[in-house]
Amino acid sequence: MNTGPDIASIDIVTIDIVKDSLLALSDEVFYVLARTSMSPIIYEVLDYASGISDADGNLLTQGNGVTGFIGMLSPMIADTIKKHGKENMKPGDVFMINDPYMGGGSHPSDVGMVMPLFYNGEIVAFAANKAHWTEVGGMAAGSFTTDAKEIYQEGLRFSCVKLVDAGEIIRSVVDIIRSNVRFPEMSLGDMWGQISALRIGFKRMGELCDKYHVDVVKASMERLLKQGEAVSRNCLKGLKKGTFEMEDYMDDDGYGNTVKLRVKVTITDDEFIVDFTGSSPQVASPINTGYSSLCAGVKVVFMSVINPQMAVNDGVFRPLKVIAEKGSIFNCNPPAPTSTYYESMLCATDLIWHALAETFPDRLTAGHYLSVCSVVMAGLHQDSGEPFLIVEPSCGGWGAGSDKDGEVGQFCVANGETYNVPVEIAETRYGILVKEYSLNTDGTGAGEFRGGSGAVRVYKALSDGQLFTASFGRFKSAVWGVDGGGSGSHNFFEIIRADGTKEARRGIAARIVLNKGDEAHLYTASGGGYGQAFKRPAAKVASDVKNGYITSEQAAKDYGVILDGNHAVTGLTAERERSQDPA
Repeated sequence: MNTGPDIASIDIVTIDIVKDSLLALSDEVFYVLARTSMSPIIYEVLDYASGISDADGNLLTQGNGVTGFIGMLSPMIADTIKKHGKENMKPGDVFMINDPYMGGGSHPSDVGMVMPLFYNGEIVAFAANKAHWTEVGGMAAGSFTTDAKEIYQEGLRFSCVKLVDAGEIIRSVVDIIRSNVRFPEMSLGDMWGQISALRIGFKRMGELCDKYHVDVVKASMERLLKQGEAVSRNCLKGLKKGTFEMEDYMDDDGYGNTVKLRVKVTITDDEFIVDFTGSSPQVASPINTGYSSLCAGVKVVFMSVINPQMAVNDGVFRPLKVIAEKGSIFNCNPPAPTSTYYESMLCATDLIWHALAETFPDRLTAGHYLSVCSVVMAGLHQDSGEPFLIVEPSCGGWGAGSDKDGEVGQFCVANGETYNVPVEIAETRYGILVKEYSLNTDGTGAGEFRGGSGAVRVYKALSDGQLFTASFGRFKSAVWGVDGGGSGSHNFFEIIRADGTKEARRGIAARIVLNKGDEAHLYTASGGGYGQAFKRPAAKVASDVKNGYITSEQAAKDYGVILDGNHAVTGLTAERERSQDPA
């Protein structure tokens, strides 16, 4: 039997051309979903990912909106192969998976799809995507809430079910979705968008095999994985070796209970081992995360330290090992709820980041605002009377680096290169007025390099009976600085009623009723500072005051710089002068 040429016998230039074609193919699949989806959280925010694997489920390339999905697609494909068997798959099949306890799982709102890519009757690859559906049913509009106590309250769970059989949609599955979600046209529209994107992948893979021969395509896949592993291991050898530990606590579990977090990172010439043993057991609130999403959070920091410029594939992650005890908050068991899994996933990322920040100052900054700071609002539109649903993240401040100020108004590390829903779209589609969207210039995160500012967003309800749900981590504990840099601030929200009554600031809430004229004020934290604040040049401090990032009082208190009414430097405080005295 002719098995095709060995990789060594194929022209290396051709292999690299095909390798790059695979990257382009994945990019096209990514953009098709943005163009065909129905939910703003997909086509505006880009809360999704797509990718291509080889026939064994090894990820070859991945396009990301949210970095929190890095490396989640291959375990999703692996579980699909394990459950259904490649021998039972047909061209045109599509499988659906959103189970948090299976491979690639996060929370039920993130719906994954997998399609085998056939060529001449043989599976040569898989295409997969994973996207946040605005609605999958459950106890609350938006399908994720802060007070769920078990997974069954969080919506439909698809444990790798077949959705499309040989190109024909399975109507009974669609009927189940239509009957159990609050916005069926939106959810089913997103479903078809995902299917359409996978079908483009099927078509383009066939064209690639036609043009270059299937054996050349396979050889290029193998080269992509080997190249990713080689680059990763070579970068690993250049890192400082040792064991780095960190312990911290989440704000709480939603019921006032302490949630302890521990990590030990061990870097050797051959492995990058991240061990969360000793962290809190899973809790009764939905901040638990499954193992797949934990690994995704770890991979973000791994790539940041190893080489952030590398393209994502499973070869890159072969030196990485992640350990978490079953039944812990980082590797939960059924029926633990996971709606707001990203809070613990982000804490895991932050914990590793904090443990390594001083060792790798050229790769890692001070702490950032950490949380997705998610907001869900549901109600009736004031003009049409039709139901609306907002599901979106909030941007905030990033930490300063060893040679730069922190970024302002960016999304958290789990969201990555995503976007907010534009104010114009929000005010058109939803029953709210966006009264303010500005930087939160609270002056925190002082240092030689200043932490970036968070954001302020104010929603005014334009109809009665709206429901407001939010999860803002780092409400109690401030963002951390590095090398003497000051702490950043806190995330929080407060409700101001139409009569002017202010309710207590909070970090977690489920379904607060807002009536016409009531306002939700959202504040996200500033990032941590880097280095001693007295080392920041006085001219930069004056510029910060002029631009509104800090006040004149903060300039004197935190930086030791005295300014006049025109923001001109008139002197230094005695404390700053003493700190700079070499004696």
